[in-house]
Amino acid sequence: MSEVFFSPAPRGLEEALAGELRALGAAAPRATPGGVEWAGDWTACWRVNLESRLATRVLWRVGHGRYRNEADVYRLAHGMTWAKWFTPEETIRVFVTARRSPLKSLEFITLKIKDAVCDHFRVVHGRRPSVDTAQPMVRIHAFLTRDTVTLYLDTSGEPLYKRGFKPGTVEAPIKENLAAGILTLSGWRTDEPLADPMCGSGTFLIEAAQIALGIAPGLGRHFAFEHLRTFKAAPWAALRGEAEARRQAPRPLPIHGSDIAGSQLRRARENLAAAGLEGCVSLEKTDLLDLAPPAASGVMIANPPYGVRLGEAEELAAFYPRLGDALKKHWPGWRCYLLSADMNLPKGIGLKASRRTPLFNGALECRLFEYKIVTGGMRAG
Repeated sequence: MSEVFFSPAPRGLEEALAGELRALGAAAPRATPGGVEWAGDWTACWRVNLESRLATRVLWRVGHGRYRNEADVYRLAHGMTWAKWFTPEETIRVFVTARRSPLKSLEFITLKIKDAVCDHFRVVHGRRPSVDTAQPMVRIHAFLTRDTVTLYLDTSGEPLYKRGFKPGTVEAPIKENLAAGILTLSGWRTDEPLADPMCGSGTFLIEAAQIALGIAPGLGRHFAFEHLRTFKAAPWAALRGEAEARRQAPRPLPIHGSDIAGSQLRRARENLAAAGLEGCVSLEKTDLLDLAPPAASGVMIANPPYGVRLGEAEELAAFYPRLGDALKKHWPGWRCYLLSADMNLPKGIGLKASRRTPLFNGALECRLFEYKIVTGGMRAG
């Protein structure tokens, strides 16, 4: 039986996610701002949770209707067959997002939906589920437009970019699914050298190594669908077994990370080890401006600082021309991708971008600037 799902993703990756979902067996994926709606059976839902690198969640649509006021939303939520999908032993939390909704308080709507679910369970079972705002077993999502409300059950639980292994963090890290999306947009092939010369905690490196070794991103974690009554342990175990069988043994890969800060490299090394990828990626402490590329051609990806704090803008204004000179001098033959929220970057580095892709790093609007470095003639006019 086919169900309807919605998978949110970082803004700018919707079309890439639609392609990934299609490859994973999703039916009729339709990109919309902020995600992709698609259809499939429960096996497809489990597979997308296990295998998708770009999705943030997999939300199962369980209800949809029109509303004029809070009472209409309560009636719709109360009429859902929640007790068919989970038991009062599961803890719950309700999440509400809205676009152009006339209702004044999303907090009040959240409370009304929670009351509707609990009242439904009181009628059916004589007792209600408890609320857990920290680690709920069941997450109920509601999305309101100007006059419609759609109700979802979250089959993922923790966001899918939480791969289940990464202990070390750095300030303002890039999310794993955005990193994977940038790798997709770059067209990087697993037999090509890849370099991240500002690697931080190693997010790009880990995503690339997992792709190269055929490691499903969800193998190290659990999912919320395991708490739903639609869950069947045997087919899920078979699906996981197939993914495990595709997983290749660790080996040295043409993936290279470097950073000017030794503390960042320590975190990257710690995270690679936690992901079971020790020895797969080469790491080097060096300044990007002095770095020699590891091969004659390949893909370089970097997420330079954005200059959002006082004093950084002046530092970046001095750094960008030196970065442009370093790319032109050292990186001919490479496709270089720089993710930045600083729209002064292209002018500052003085190279002509062949492509500028709008992306969002969280709430921060960015551009992915593509530079195909050739010998001579790269200066922007």
